[in-house]
Amino acid sequence: MSENNRLGVFKTYKLYVGGKFPRSESGRVYEVTDSKGQWLANAPQSSRKDARDAVVAARKAFGGWSGATAYNRGQVLYRVAEMLEGRKEQFVREVAASEGLSKSKAAAVVDAAIDRWVWYAGWTDKIGQISGGANPVAGPFFNLSTPEPTGVVAVLAPQKSSFLGLVSVIAPVIATGNTAVVIASADAPLPALSLGEVLATSDVPGGVVNILSGVTAEIAAPLAAHQDVNAIDLTGADAALAKELEIAAADNLKRVLRPQPVDADSASDSEDWQASPGTHRLTAFLETKTVWHPTGALGAAGSSY
Repeated sequence: MSENNRLGVFKTYKLYVGGKFPRSESGRVYEVTDSKGQWLANAPQSSRKDARDAVVAARKAFGGWSGATAYNRGQVLYRVAEMLEGRKEQFVREVAASEGLSKSKAAAVVDAAIDRWVWYAGWTDKIGQISGGANPVAGPFFNLSTPEPTGVVAVLAPQKSSFLGLVSVIAPVIATGNTAVVIASADAPLPALSLGEVLATSDVPGGVVNILSGVTAEIAAPLAAHQDVNAIDLTGADAALAKELEIAAADNLKRVLRPQPVDADSASDSEDWQASPGTHRLTAFLETKTVWHPTGALGAAGSSY
């Protein structure tokens, strides 16, 4: 067969759950189109069971990931940036098609996403210094505050910024020792599903990040109500869905990161993802543990409470 008559090999996109690449438990897929409505691929339509499986995987991975040293987590995040650098051309194509950008603009987005991984990699062993420390107290005591990860975080990725926004909401969650269940942009899930392939080859332990695709509301509802989900990032939810999920999340006192501001008519993508991210997303899913320890002779004896 001549090269001109060769049939193209279309990519099969799959979910990323527990370090593996399953198809949706439901067996459903949906068509993903570019900005002009032309078919790009079929993406898996995640079910409620897929969401529950992702939570199980995230919980299983939490102990090892949260217990790793901050320095080691930084190395792993930097490795993600390395692997993305090597697959830049693929992501430029997917971002350009998904977001309707020129090749040069898509390349700038991918470069910014790679840099964002490096940014958060550098913060893993520093965030404790700005969100914890010794507290002045009256009395013969040391009082120390230490940040700890919240746990399993459900993340609704931005709907329009399919890659830079996606990275900007995943990286800070795992940089601080949490694990994540991520719902990709419903209309532009391909960069997110491809990111799963990068994570799998970047020393990120299986289950630390789990990526689902499909109708955001359908997947988010069971996650918000799930008793083993400790926090939820509502960035990719519109105002009506965000309110519904906040109510469901109140059942077990989840931490909730609200999109600001929320456009009542569309998913919130008002955040400037190109801007310096700051540390607010790093601290959003941290808990503070405070330890009191007596000083003097009693303290020297090793008693604490």
